[in-house]
Amino acid sequence: MDSNSPTSPRPVAIAMALAAVYLIWGSTYLGIRFALEGGFPPFLLGGIRFLIAGGLMFAFLRLRGEAPPTRAQWRNLAVMGTLLLAAGNGMVNFAEQTVSSGLAAVAVASAPIWMGVFAMMRGDKPTRVEWVGIGVGFIGVLWLNAGGAMSGSMKGLIALLIASLAWSFGSIWSRGRDLPSPFMTAAGQMLCGGVVMMAIAFITRERMDMPTSKGLAAFAYLVVFGSIIGFTAYIWLLHNVRPALAGSYAYVNPAIAVVLGALMAGERASTAELGAMLVILAGVVVITLAKAGKKKRA
Repeated sequence: MDSNSPTSPRPVAIAMALAAVYLIWGSTYLGIRFALEGGFPPFLLGGIRFLIAGGLMFAFLRLRGEAPPTRAQWRNLAVMGTLLLAAGNGMVNFAEQTVSSGLAAVAVASAPIWMGVFAMMRGDKPTRVEWVGIGVGFIGVLWLNAGGAMSGSMKGLIALLIASLAWSFGSIWSRGRDLPSPFMTAAGQMLCGGVVMMAIAFITRERMDMPTSKGLAAFAYLVVFGSIIGFTAYIWLLHNVRPALAGSYAYVNPAIAVVLGALMAGERASTAELGAMLVILAGVVVITLAKAGKKKRA
């Protein structure tokens, strides 16, 4: 990309978008914890959040003249919403009832490792460097889970593993599918995921007491900043910078989540957790750089 081109985005705009993705998405794990503590059950939290955010984004796009998804596209969006949001985000919400927000962020950071495995199963053979990254990342995942309940329950750690697997499989499954524009895809995916999460909340008989002011503030933050502003910034980055830079949130968010959890919620990470986090993030960095190099050669 030519930085002197008149169509190139300004460095300030790129820096602001990166800051939004880094800080906002890194802080959503703490926002989820505060919302859960404030009276929101896990799947009702996600269901209401994504229905509101998705509905607002969908209405805005339609008012701007954006075409709605076709019936076939809605089917694909329903699968993505179920895997990425209902299973991915929903299980993170479920896990954060018993694990720290920092640990949840670290576990989710393993998603690129699982994506490499699923891509391989689909026929995309990893390079040697990618194999190194996958191997290093797996060591970190095993280390993180070896302690069982380091900062929470085994049930919570299993939920985080399911979340990472669902998000990774959904991301690989979506490649090459018939989908609308990126922003309409985000809106439709949130609407579908929100409906599924509300259904899960109904089946599991979740009940919500009157939320506290802290819980409502955290919920509003998740809707406006986490779902709308953060995702919009990420989509903009995908269209204006290299994929490796746009995807760098995967190894920045966990560090921010751990720091915010320590400063604002009194969470304390053990030496083993910090070591596992560094190993996982090292694997993710290797995979990201390897993919960037492969695309450049192609």
